[in-house]
Amino acid sequence: MELKLSSPQDCVGDFTYNFIWQHRGAKLNPRDIIPSQLGARFSYEDVVEALKRGEDVHIKGDVGKRLGSSLGVDLVFFCGSGKELPEVGSIIVDGNAGSYLGMSMLSGAIYVKGEVEEPVGNVIQIKTDLNSYKKFVSITWLLHHTEEIERGSILEPNEFREGELLLRDGILRSTLAARCRKARKVHVKGDVGISVGILMRKGFVLVDGSAGMNAAALLNGGKVVILGDASEFLGVEMRKGLVFVKGNCKGFVGAKITGGRIICRRTKPVPPVKEKALEKEDLTLLAEFGISGMITLNYGRYEV
Repeated sequence: MELKLSSPQDCVGDFTYNFIWQHRGAKLNPRDIIPSQLGARFSYEDVVEALKRGEDVHIKGDVGKRLGSSLGVDLVFFCGSGKELPEVGSIIVDGNAGSYLGMSMLSGAIYVKGEVEEPVGNVIQIKTDLNSYKKFVSITWLLHHTEEIERGSILEPNEFREGELLLRDGILRSTLAARCRKARKVHVKGDVGISVGILMRKGFVLVDGSAGMNAAALLNGGKVVILGDASEFLGVEMRKGLVFVKGNCKGFVGAKITGGRIICRRTKPVPPVKEKALEKEDLTLLAEFGISGMITLNYGRYEV
């Protein structure tokens, strides 16, 4: 499939259709024709369905925000499994790409000839197999398919070794490690954007810096550790797993959670979440990251 765009358009190849389960078509109708096309009338749905069939989508011109959101996810809202689609096609952009490229992306690849605006989504640039294009793949896909990572495919200064992905390129990423189902580790030498660890079932994300809103949103297992600060809605709608914040947290901690455990500086959580006494395992966690003695009194354990 080929799209020629005279101006950048958002949400092309967005498998969620900009979270259609929230706006019910008010913001974006899947059957709407993508504006600014030259010589064709493809809808947003046409693009997504082509990618699901394993077809590549070639975009001539610049593209807007949220390109390839949840690319490669068999979404539950559309009666899917919530898991990875193995044969999804690639998106190839001849121009520039806007921010939030590859949010919650799970499989497939995105190639961009021009520049990519930050922040990006759950993606990492790797060695390209398409000359003059940058190649981006899902970080979660790398964690799920470590046996397929070729030597030298991870570009410096990032590195993958012994089951751990070390991100030190300074790029701000949102939805990092979304939907991870393998016991792998991601270590971020810097900050992350929104929704780090969203929908994780297994794995460990360690952030040396701070995190944006909705950190550990919908966490369903695994562990997220933030050594800096966290913005609002830490652990929103958590189900299982652990999130620990060493620094300060903003409001609405634990909103709508049904399970899991939050360890952070003492705060007023959103009911029915309650503060409970730190247990031995919590104190061990705090000590691992340099918190011991009287300083532990500044921290609480929050659960339903």
